[in-house]
Amino acid sequence: MTKSKISRRTAVAATLATLGGLARPAFAQAAGQPIRIGSTLALTGPLSATAQVHKLVGEIYIEQANTRGGWLGRPLEWIVKDDQSKPDLARTLYEQLVTADKVDLLMGPYATGAILSAMGVAQRYDKVLVHHTFGIPSLAKYDLQFPAWQLGSDPGTTVPNTVFDALAAGPKPPKTVAVVTSKFPSIYFLSQGAREVMKKRGLTEVLYLEWDFGNRDFGPIANRVKDARPDFVWVGAIGLEGNLLLDAMKKIDYEPLQHFYIYPSPGPLVTLPEAKNALSVTIFEEQSPFLTNLGAAEFVKLYRERATKAGFADPSVETQSAASYTAWQILEAGVTATKSLDDKAIGAWLKTHRVDTLQGKLRFDGPNNYGDDLMRVKQVQNGHWVVVWPKEMSGGVKLLSN
Repeated sequence: MTKSKISRRTAVAATLATLGGLARPAFAQAAGQPIRIGSTLALTGPLSATAQVHKLVGEIYIEQANTRGGWLGRPLEWIVKDDQSKPDLARTLYEQLVTADKVDLLMGPYATGAILSAMGVAQRYDKVLVHHTFGIPSLAKYDLQFPAWQLGSDPGTTVPNTVFDALAAGPKPPKTVAVVTSKFPSIYFLSQGAREVMKKRGLTEVLYLEWDFGNRDFGPIANRVKDARPDFVWVGAIGLEGNLLLDAMKKIDYEPLQHFYIYPSPGPLVTLPEAKNALSVTIFEEQSPFLTNLGAAEFVKLYRERATKAGFADPSVETQSAASYTAWQILEAGVTATKSLDDKAIGAWLKTHRVDTLQGKLRFDGPNNYGDDLMRVKQVQNGHWVVVWPKEMSGGVKLLSN
């Protein structure tokens, strides 16, 4: 089969209807009844910019798997429905995937709210749910859910500590902090954790503000931050919220001394001039030692090609794309090891074995199936995300301040 034929027949993203579409990849060396994997993504709504990253990653992984001969010698089909960034709709669509579409396996959606909805459906039908961006591990009570986002079982404590460790080792350790945050569940959770960590570290909180998820007017927030004159701004932002806040700050000629964004849309933020020296957290970046992990080099090459063709603001692999790819690696590992599509068998194997992935070897034997906190701190430097903390993961790159 020629490459052109593969391209024409690989229609993972070609048939998205109003609520979703069916991805029919090229069946290279596999034969027989396809293994059908169902999921939703926020292809429209406030989370769509980031969800498009997860969609592209899924397309790449399905194509790779089918080129290798599929799973268990069978080709894969990926059924993707648009949950419109609405957790309630995600719940309905996962019910459809299990009962009407009768998929063999599930893959989690994007964002904590939708994942929690999908988790409830998976539990009702005893289905394994591997997910890539769940931010509140204490809520993941279901025994057959497995997180690809390796942020540990207590990220409300460990993640802020990692961020403030990086700042303490930087050129201008902060003494005063402004905390502004979305009420989006996982974002709010981490921001509250950061406030507790700050108190224990002796930092002074000079401002605290909240906004409702979906807010687009950040002018009043920008003004309050400017008036507070903090050394450091903790921004509990998801998706494009960080961009909107930085735009509002630009309009009033304010540039934060040091600033951090929890889960931004990575491409749109890194390409924004006002995001110079902005910080965030990551599990993977295109630098050593990450590139030596399983599948990393090939995936980085493919993703960069496809993301560039798709017109993404930043075609590099980072947290969102890496977490998404890791989720597919985890699911494939469970299927391959058990030589079956039996959810209980796959779940039992994952809980007792380490899985080699893009992030490294992951374990699922901790609280709520979580393992180690692998979150690192990254910074926008010269228009690119680079890891700056911990030192052994930074390749010598140092944290900068405005």
